[in-house]
Amino acid sequence: MKTEKNIFIAFILNLLFSIVEVVGGIFTGSIAIISDAVHDFGDAVSIGLSYLFEKISKRKPDKVYTYGYVRYSVLGGVITILILTIGSLIVIYNAINRLFNPILIEYDSMIILAIIGLVVNFLATYFTHGGHSINQKAVNLHMIEDLLGWAIILIGAVVMKFTNFYVLDGILSILVAIFVLFNAIKSLGEILDMFLLKVPKKIEVGQLKEHVLELDGVLDVHHFHAWSLDGENCIATLHVVVNNYDENIKNQVKAELNEHGVLHATVEIETVSEKCLEKECVIKHEHNHCHHHH
Repeated sequence: MKTEKNIFIAFILNLLFSIVEVVGGIFTGSIAIISDAVHDFGDAVSIGLSYLFEKISKRKPDKVYTYGYVRYSVLGGVITILILTIGSLIVIYNAINRLFNPILIEYDSMIILAIIGLVVNFLATYFTHGGHSINQKAVNLHMIEDLLGWAIILIGAVVMKFTNFYVLDGILSILVAIFVLFNAIKSLGEILDMFLLKVPKKIEVGQLKEHVLELDGVLDVHHFHAWSLDGENCIATLHVVVNNYDENIKNQVKAELNEHGVLHATVEIETVSEKCLEKECVIKHEHNHCHHHH
């Protein structure tokens, strides 16, 4: 798979460069570079895990995982985000210490390392862009954040070289870490929505119900549930009430849902004379004979 190959390239780039950063950070005395090395190494580990989970997620459904292994891709995203969050907190802690204990920095080496960092992370960003799954987006987000981080380090090094504004190194590190934390929490929120079975953003339940109700022979739609396994592919189940049972209606409903982003749908057809035995319907049956939107 092209995606897996690109994630693997990003992994190798990050791993090699994080080693270069550690050496460069110690040589230049820059906490921003050492912090970014820890961050990049964390990224390399998480990207490696993302690559592994992405491969597992492509496995076909079996007796144990009847939905398939797609959620392993999401798990890769979760681990990546958690590593990023912990790394950012460490960066903030170290940067605050440096603000109160500034040391002399080798700016020329810092500028050279920052330029190399920009090039490496630009390549990693390029190779991981264009993904749709949470895992791929998480990896690409990290590459973009690293790219911005190095841009800020470069600007900081140039400014400090000519102004001797030593605390800028720590301030810039904190700003990058806060930016990273903000995006990590945002991504984690999206994953939590998925695990809590929130309706995917691209699915508008009310609108979909209306489209199904417009089909010939459909009298009512209820027990409409929509969720996503990986933040990309949507699944839905629903009960459709008709006057007379017709197998074609089921196919029409599935085609309609598919057109609006539902990859897989389970449709239960009920006739007017049937009683829906689901708990919600049994409770409301006396009032509406199970012909109720919920």
